[in-house]
Amino acid sequence: MNKNYNLDIKNYNLAKEIKSDAVLPTEQGNFRMRVFVDDDGAEHSILSVGLDDTSRSPLVRIHSECLTGDAFGSLKCDCGPQLKAAMKRIQEEGCGAVVYMRQEGRGIGLEAKIRAYALQDLGMDTLDANLALDLPADGREYDFSAHMLKQVGVTSVRLMTNNPLKIEGLLSNGISIDERVPHITGRCKTNNHYLSTKAKRMGHLIPEQV
Repeated sequence: MNKNYNLDIKNYNLAKEIKSDAVLPTEQGNFRMRVFVDDDGAEHSILSVGLDDTSRSPLVRIHSECLTGDAFGSLKCDCGPQLKAAMKRIQEEGCGAVVYMRQEGRGIGLEAKIRAYALQDLGMDTLDANLALDLPADGREYDFSAHMLKQVGVTSVRLMTNNPLKIEGLLSNGISIDERVPHITGRCKTNNHYLSTKAKRMGHLIPEQV
């Protein structure tokens, strides 16, 4: 028996095979949707167009789940507009993907995220609210995102992001970044302080005024 058998199995589980694959029609156009399941049972997905065109680097957005923004249209963040704008731009490019990760609330989960919202209502910013609950400022990981991309044949991307941690997360897991594409959208009076906190305290590449 291979003495590295256990290690091999662990690495295999990080990049499980595609669980399902179908066409998803959306307001932004048709996407191919593929679903992956990680070791914790969380279901993640890739919505893509034109990835068979290997002559160019695909435009990719790593998007962490935000129920309040993506589904309910919350104005506390810019997540919903970011997702829709990414889908629209990828359709226009004709070659790209949204990697949709089930990492609600920067990885702390929905229940904790709403508890942090309650502290924000009392005047804390997003970072201090998380820390007051003994939660990480940003608990997201990007190893499985990288493995998903590799599973669909993508090893280099033009990454649509304002977050340097996403760049580092993909690079450290073998995905080359050919270009960082700024992704500024959805800013409003309600979320202006939220975005300023990300820029000033969390290192996000967001200009003070957009």
